Amino acid sequence: MAYTYHELKGKTIQELREIAKNVEQHDAVQGYSQMNKDHLLPALCKALGVPVHEHAEVVGIDKPALKAKMRELRKKRDAALEAKDHATLKSVRRQLHAINRDIRRHILHTA
Repeated sequence: MAYTYHELKGKTIQELREIAKNVEQHDAVQGYSQMNKDHLLPALCKALGVPVHEHAEVVGIDKPALKAKMRELRKKRDAALEAKDHATLKSVRRQLHAINRDIRRHILHTA
C-alpha cells in the first residue's frame, strides 16, 4: 500500500511499527521496535520512498497578486509608522492580517 507523509504522520507509533514490520528488509528500519516516532517516521519514509516534507500549494486564489498588494500595504504601514498615524496604521495592519488569513485558508497540503 502506498502511503503519503501526511498519512504516516497521523498514525500512532504502534501502527508505524506494524508497517515497518511488513517492510522488506531495509537498512533504514532495522531496529524499528526500539525507535520512537520521531526516528521511525523518517526511516519509514526512506524505506517506502515517500518524500519526507509536506509541500503546500495555494489553490483558488491569485497568490502573486496578493503578495504584491501586501508589499504595497507594508510600504503604507511603514509610512504610517513614520507619520505616527494610528488610524491608518491599524487599518493597514488589519488588511495585511486578512490577506494572510486568506492565503492560509487556500493552502492545499500535498506530499
